[in-house]
Amino acid sequence: MSEKKGLLIVLSGPSGCGKGTMVAEILKRGDCAVSVSATTRAPREGETDHVHYHFISREEFERRIAEDGFLEHAQYVGNYYGTPRKEVEEMRAQGKHVILEIEVQGAFQIREKCPDAILVFTIPPTLDELRRRLHKRGTETEEVIEQRVARAAEELPLAKQYDYIILNDDLQDAVDDFGAMIRAEMLKPAYQTERIGEMLSC
Repeated sequence: MSEKKGLLIVLSGPSGCGKGTMVAEILKRGDCAVSVSATTRAPREGETDHVHYHFISREEFERRIAEDGFLEHAQYVGNYYGTPRKEVEEMRAQGKHVILEIEVQGAFQIREKCPDAILVFTIPPTLDELRRRLHKRGTETEEVIEQRVARAAEELPLAKQYDYIILNDDLQDAVDDFGAMIRAEMLKPAYQTERIGEMLSC
């Protein structure tokens, strides 16, 4: 049987709701990979170039936009973020389920360019809990934290336009829900059509 193209999964949610921690656990499955986004923001303490993000200048980012080098790109709190096209296409061709951890604006761009993309929105238990997690992270000023909470309040209604919503209250429950979503997608006819065709051709 030929190798099946991997799923393209877009994961969005408010900053501070635990997307990164979720993804770290999901990667232990072995069948998923993460596309490393490019950004013009400065690295945070502990972040490594080409591991957490591709940290590039605004000029370089805008050059790549002009060359259609991103599947999506967006500006968030004054900085560019984008998903390199080539990297995603190569991983999917290898049969990996590629997770894109991106903002709402970029998620809808992906849906337009890649109709087979699966959109997943993760939410915190409450906005107060989100604020507490951002304070605990200790990487941003009070002003930026309040900007992020306000942005979260604006984005939450858009979750209804996604394919799945996962509550990240208990980490293991959220990871289990993500795995259940992958299993459900792989059972859909759109994913199994090639398998059925190969069976009938034998």
